[in-house]
Amino acid sequence: MSLSLVQSRALVGLQAPAVTVEVHLANGLPSFTLVGLADVEVKEARERVRSALQNAGLEFPHNKRITVNLAPADLPKDSGRFDLPIAMGILAASGQVDAAQLAGFEFAGELSLSGELRPVRGALAMSLALRQLQVSTKLVLPPGSAEEAALVPDAHIYRARHLLDVVQQFLPASSEPTPPSEGWSRMQAPELSSAATYLDLSDVKGQAASKRVLEIAAAGGHSLLMVGPPGSGKSMLAQRFAGLLPPMGIEEALESAAIASLAGRFSLERWAQRPTAQPHHTASAVALVGGGSPPRPGEISLAHHGVLFLDELPEFPRTALEALREPLESGTISIARAARRAEFPARFQLIAAMNPCPCGYLGSPVRACRCTPDQISRYQGKLSGPLLDRIDLHVEVPSLAAQDLVSGPPGESTQAIRLRSSAARDRALARQGCTNQALQGQAIDAHVGLDSAAITFLNKVATQLGWSGRSTHRTLKVARTIADLAGSASTQTAHVAEAVQYRRALQAT
Repeated sequence: MSLSLVQSRALVGLQAPAVTVEVHLANGLPSFTLVGLADVEVKEARERVRSALQNAGLEFPHNKRITVNLAPADLPKDSGRFDLPIAMGILAASGQVDAAQLAGFEFAGELSLSGELRPVRGALAMSLALRQLQVSTKLVLPPGSAEEAALVPDAHIYRARHLLDVVQQFLPASSEPTPPSEGWSRMQAPELSSAATYLDLSDVKGQAASKRVLEIAAAGGHSLLMVGPPGSGKSMLAQRFAGLLPPMGIEEALESAAIASLAGRFSLERWAQRPTAQPHHTASAVALVGGGSPPRPGEISLAHHGVLFLDELPEFPRTALEALREPLESGTISIARAARRAEFPARFQLIAAMNPCPCGYLGSPVRACRCTPDQISRYQGKLSGPLLDRIDLHVEVPSLAAQDLVSGPPGESTQAIRLRSSAARDRALARQGCTNQALQGQAIDAHVGLDSAAITFLNKVATQLGWSGRSTHRTLKVARTIADLAGSASTQTAHVAEAVQYRRALQAT
């Protein structure tokens, strides 16, 4: 048979559209043509496949005109994932494997020149997409990729170490029987520890007020901005925040791991551990929100169901910070290009840190600030009002005296704070089915439960401070979280008053 069809998958965002690898062998001038909107990496498969077949002792049809089509033709294809299906298509078209046995299987893997299979990016994302599409198929993947794809429940994953391991499973019935291959195996979901490990907040001495705000942020899913002089502990607090969040469920863990797999950053050791993305302040807007061709996830998507920590917030490019506005509200990011549109989830908690002025010591009792008012205004003006409006909590992190830092007792542990924040979060979930931060529209009025005195107080404060509607609603949601931490059924004036002080103007630092 001179025509064969082999199934594979492309990756467009977190979607895995089907790709049919069509291979046709014909008489004529010997050539190897690959068509179907293939990227440079895919076109290079011609040389890898030719060498792999020859070095594995298989026959490459040198005297034939080989045409490989990756259908559909209008779908962009990238990476070396199509090496293995192209090789299997050539072998099926030349009769070296049974084309009928390939039905029900899908292949993905990069070939080395010796025929060994190398892992491909996005295997877990591909397996998860198949589950969401309710497609029942058997995936053949290289080592490394097969282990992560097998994390998806009920997935049918086969691992092959070498091209010959795959060929032996699909030999024609007329061929001589071969001994079982040790390189071919059906993958089962690996036994992984669900106990994620995080840095402990007890490492941070003092800073009781800052830890209180972290507890509120964890309980209600709120974003946070910490302002303080250099060395006050802002980075230590932010890097330990993920430990305050509740354990990840299986669906959350799969989504987070799928995005990491898509970016080539997934590790089995970090399974079910909430990610903390910490990009450098020189990161571009594309690095933060994603982009490229084909679109790749950015840092905000890699922080999905976790924490995005932006240290030295005013030092980030203005365009990069402004690109965070929509994801902070919607929890998704849509990347539109002329030929393709991709959507990535980006439901993260933003933890940002900054100095109050260029030198960092504005308001510090330890050192005098040497910045002029104009420099301070320009520095703080790098953060737009609409962006600050979307950050629920603003807190000052003062510097500690040397004696408190050296001889002070250890701080409260992460576990103790997590128990309180998780209990408050559970109250909110039982009441409204979502965290307080996610409340929108009429749900705010229905579930916040302001008493009459608190309504009067909030109206007065909002008028005096000139708050926008968004600021008022975010204060309401923070107050509801504080009430949940206190175990109160209604939101009282004391809860609103505490929430108000966490939205003070930055210039008051």
